[in-house]
Amino acid sequence: MTPKNEYEYIVSACLCGEYCRYDGKTSIKDNIKKLVDDNKAIMVCPEVMGGMSTPRLPCEIKENKVINVNNENKTENFLLGANEVLKIAKKYNIKKAILKEKSPSCGSHFIYNGSFNKTLIKGEGMTTKLLRENKIEVFSDEEF
Repeated sequence: MTPKNEYEYIVSACLCGEYCRYDGKTSIKDNIKKLVDDNKAIMVCPEVMGGMSTPRLPCEIKENKVINVNNENKTENFLLGANEVLKIAKKYNIKKAILKEKSPSCGSHFIYNGSFNKTLIKGEGMTTKLLRENKIEVFSDEEF
C-alpha cells in the first residue's frame, strides 16, 4: 500500500528560514515554517531551482521578461524554476501554495514594475502564474 500524502502546501523556502532570497537573507514567518515542521508543506525556491545563485542580482518583471538590475534576461531561469515547482506539486498532488509576495517568482498580488525603483504594481510572479494555470491555489505570505 502507498502511504497517504499528507502535504497540503508548497511554500517559499525563504519564509521557512532558508537563506535563498536574492539578497542572501530570509523572510521567516513562523506560522508558515510550522507547516513544514508538521510535514504539511514542502519548501521550494523557484529561483534557486532555476539555477540562480544566492545571493544574486535583483530581478524584476518587465514586458513579460524577467531582467536583473544589469538588464540581463533571466526569464529562462525563472521558467525552469517554475516548472520544477509544478513538478513537485503534481508529484504530491498539492493544490495550494503559500508564496512570498512581491517576488518576480512568487508574487501573487503585487510585483515590482521592472524599473528597480521599488514601485509595486498589480501582478504575479512566474511561478504563481504557472501554478494558477494548473489549478493550484496561490496565497501570499501576507494573507496567510
